[in-house]
Amino acid sequence: MMNMSEKHIEYMEHKEDSRPAAGKPGPADKKQRMQDLVGILGQAARAYYQEDREIMSNLEYDRLYDELLGLEQDLGIVMSQSPTQQVGYEVLSELEKEAHDSPMLSLDKTKSPEALRDWLGDQEGLLSWKMDGLTVVLTYRQGRLAKAVTRGNGVVGEVITNNARVFANLPARIPYEGDLVLRGEAVIKYSDFEKINEAIEDVEARYKNPRNLCSGSVRQLDNKITAKRNVHFFAFSMVDQGVGEASNSVEKNMLWLESLGFEIVPYQRVNKDNILEAVQAFSDRIQDNDFPSDGLVLIYDDIAYGRSLGRTAKFPRNSIAFKWADEEQETILTGIEWSPSRTGLINPIALFDPVDLEGTTVSRASLHNLSIMDSLELGIGDRIKVYKANMIIPQISENLTRSGGYPLPGHCPACGGATEIRMENDVKTLYCSNPFCSAKKIKLFSHFVSRDAMAIDGVSEKTLGKMIDKDFLKELDDLYGLDQYREQITAMEGFGEKSFNNMMESIDRSRKARLFRFVYALGILNVGLSNARLLCRHFDNDLGRLREASVEEMTQIEGIGEVIAQSVRDYFDNPHNHALVDRLLALIDFEEEGRPGAAQAGGEPGQDQAGSPKGSSGPVSLEGKTFVITGSVYHFKNRNELKERILELGGKATGSVSKKTDYLINNDNSSGSSKNKKARELGIPVITEEEFLKMIGQEA
Repeated sequence: MMNMSEKHIEYMEHKEDSRPAAGKPGPADKKQRMQDLVGILGQAARAYYQEDREIMSNLEYDRLYDELLGLEQDLGIVMSQSPTQQVGYEVLSELEKEAHDSPMLSLDKTKSPEALRDWLGDQEGLLSWKMDGLTVVLTYRQGRLAKAVTRGNGVVGEVITNNARVFANLPARIPYEGDLVLRGEAVIKYSDFEKINEAIEDVEARYKNPRNLCSGSVRQLDNKITAKRNVHFFAFSMVDQGVGEASNSVEKNMLWLESLGFEIVPYQRVNKDNILEAVQAFSDRIQDNDFPSDGLVLIYDDIAYGRSLGRTAKFPRNSIAFKWADEEQETILTGIEWSPSRTGLINPIALFDPVDLEGTTVSRASLHNLSIMDSLELGIGDRIKVYKANMIIPQISENLTRSGGYPLPGHCPACGGATEIRMENDVKTLYCSNPFCSAKKIKLFSHFVSRDAMAIDGVSEKTLGKMIDKDFLKELDDLYGLDQYREQITAMEGFGEKSFNNMMESIDRSRKARLFRFVYALGILNVGLSNARLLCRHFDNDLGRLREASVEEMTQIEGIGEVIAQSVRDYFDNPHNHALVDRLLALIDFEEEGRPGAAQAGGEPGQDQAGSPKGSSGPVSLEGKTFVITGSVYHFKNRNELKERILELGGKATGSVSKKTDYLINNDNSSGSSKNKKARELGIPVITEEEFLKMIGQEA
């Protein structure tokens, strides 16, 4: 794979060797050069601003920047992550929901190429990849991205406009001023998926497939995370063109979208005479594809004809999906490998005699849980059938002999602790019962240092794993004694004197913390950040009272159920945990709640709350008040920070307007948003951010 510098060199050589007759690079060359420059300049900016190093001179950066700006002006296209645009990373407190103008139906399916040919009949169609990602509807107004909504359940989707703006290949501006609505698929390429997984040292913590990773990436509240995941968007249909008349041809509309700067789903025009050959051509390419797909889609090119066919209750009649007929092989089950994860879950993996499937040799397949094992009635020596789901992931499809009786391990392979069977959402699973299992340690430390917990920077999961392996870290309080291992740690690969000093400074800052974040950091089962806050607030931030509280007392707190209360009680009843907390208390001081300067996640103790309004005359209680926040904010850094302020003052911040809501905060009182409408229907006051600040006694 070429790096950015190699791409730059290749372009310059290509520019000299393959100029059109006019003597200038053609539009396709210019567009590719523009995309390469976005990557080159982005890499340089990250190195300079985030890693304190330079990979090019300022002169070279400025020259490439000017070249990119010229190309954007020439083509009228601006990519979403172009350095000529100011891309803001905003952390949102929730994803808003929005109903689609028309339901987004699923497609009818077939596994027979001949059935595809019969379905097409005498019409012509487009055969394209059925990409395995997340379907997204985009709306552009006056040439700019105005809205992005996921497919959701087909009727209501989630608004992800903030995240779509950082998709790797999505134009932020297009050379078309009318309203435009289009659909496409957001995907993460296999090459990027593998890079992300390779950076995760724990095999069990890695993402299972690109589709799940993409779904989580697109639906992030912090679009900085989305940007890092390198999500790509491929357009596959134009829904509405507000100005002028769209073509009656699906293909012409897609090519028009491509001319605007969108990448379109690769397709082939087909008829009844060549469709079988086209299906085989797609099949031959699937192993080399860098993006995930789970079949093909066939759609009539004649839009009016397709619409005239109408739809069923579930499927449109203008298009159909094709699924690959999975290749199966018979083999012999030779054993079950038990793989413990950092959550305590022990995953079963089937081992079998090697077989060739879809061009590769496979000898193992995940069984996921005990319920699947039971349904297959597996036993050593059984003759089983295996296949690759979507031609990629090995699975067991059938057990031909079903001898059953495979014994479950009585002890955890990682620590030797006793195993136990649990039922979770009607699924039977196997867990290690040892709370101090070595497989769980890294997860516990990683949680403790995380941003919402003790906010210790410079300690990656990989670094924690190395220090655990070297016995520098056995218990959480050992983090505060790492200075004794300075020489050994600075000698570790990728960890020098500067990294060590930064880590220790961050550890020292964490010695002054807020109690609810400390309680959350302990990793108590079922206790999230908001639950920890509720518990600490109820007991007046007195950890001693919380440690002694009964289940009955805790369940009196609104929002704390018996499961959470019992988890807290079990944690503090454990002698090991009791001693650990005592040791940590000797190392950590707690900030007073509600006072200016209380430490924020990722902030330093004693500093003013970042972005918070000044001029407070003192904390004003919002006890018993419930707020909903929508729209843009101006006096706080983002909506998440405004929500944090409400919680600090004893109030609640929820995601949807209901009868229990006391105030809706929206700087645009006249907005026709669904939340504004709901608030007006229920007679709930809609207040601006400035009105909220006056309410709590602060100046705007």
